[in-house]
This record gives sequence, structure tokens and C-alpha cells, in this order.
Amino acid sequence: MEQITIQIRDRRKARALGTFLKSLDYVEKVTIANTKIPLKTRAKKADFFASAGIWSKRIVTVDSLRSSAWPRRK
Repeated sequence: MEQITIQIRDRRKARALGTFLKSLDYVEKVTIANTKIPLKTRAKKADFFASAGIWSKRIVTVDSLRSSAWPRRK
């Protein structure tokens, strides 16, 4: 007997895959482990207005953006 281990992030999709595998006649047993993945540590809330003046002394125009995005090739 052969055994395959698959790790799936989404629990609903894992259940759907399990249901599909159970419907196959050559699959003997399907076991879905309910292991919980620890959540990543959440970042501290950043103050939105802390970076309010970051672009205050920079002049940005449509033409300057276009020239830097699509430079003319010679």
C-alpha cells in the first residue's frame, strides 16, 4: 500500500479534496488531520498619519512620472 501526505492551507479545500479522494474506488482510507497552524505574529498597528509629510518637498507631476516610467530609447 502506498501513502501520500499533502499539506493544504485552506480547511474547506482540504475537505473538498478529501471528499473527492473518498469517491475514488482505488483509495482505501482518507484521513484529514485537524492540525492548527499557528498564526503569524501580528505587526503593531502603524500610525497612518506618521508618514503624512514624506512627499511634501518632492514635486511630482504627470510628465515626470511618465518620463521615468517610459524613458525614450535612442
